[in-house]
Amino acid sequence: MKQVKSLLWGASLLLLVGCAPVLDRRLMDEGTREFNPSHLVETPEAFKDHLFILGGVIVGTKLTEEGSQIEALFVPVDKYGNLEDPARYGGRFLAIYPKSRGLLDPMIYKKGREITIAGDFSEARQAKIDEMSYTYPVFIIRQIHLWDEYQTYTGPYPYYYYPYAYPGWYSSPWCYDRWGRPFACGPGPFWPYGPW
Repeated sequence: MKQVKSLLWGASLLLLVGCAPVLDRRLMDEGTREFNPSHLVETPEAFKDHLFILGGVIVGTKLTEEGSQIEALFVPVDKYGNLEDPARYGGRFLAIYPKSRGLLDPMIYKKGREITIAGDFSEARQAKIDEMSYTYPVFIIRQIHLWDEYQTYTGPYPYYYYPYAYPGWYSSPWCYDRWGRPFACGPGPFWPYGPW
């Protein structure tokens, strides 16, 4: 009976954690998630200092006198702050993390990483993308969530190593192909492919 109760508690805890927002609940409730960034640019005075919850794919991060400046592609978020379909991006925005609060390292907040932010709309700022003039909505970051980086394998189907072929061994000199057939690992006449 104790095992069943602990199992139910564990399952309910996982369910609660899985449904938790990525940002502070108070910010998620206070901020606006459903909006069109072009409206902010058209009438910036109407939205100044309003809190918005938005997602993005980082284009670049640089350090400025204001603080860490992230340029990102806008991606809508759901009620938990998870990014929705990145194909539905709605232009670009700038997000400033004030210098007084610390530093967002450009090596970590690099091109291609995904973020969710809670930010106060500050202004519409004119800048350039290559040679073209562009008006960015600018947000002052209150809280930011950097999503885990996923690596995709684009090469041929990978061979895998059998980690415990013999008792007491931490590795094996044998590799196995995708059908489970063994072959010797390392440089040789058939490396990195098997003899078949």
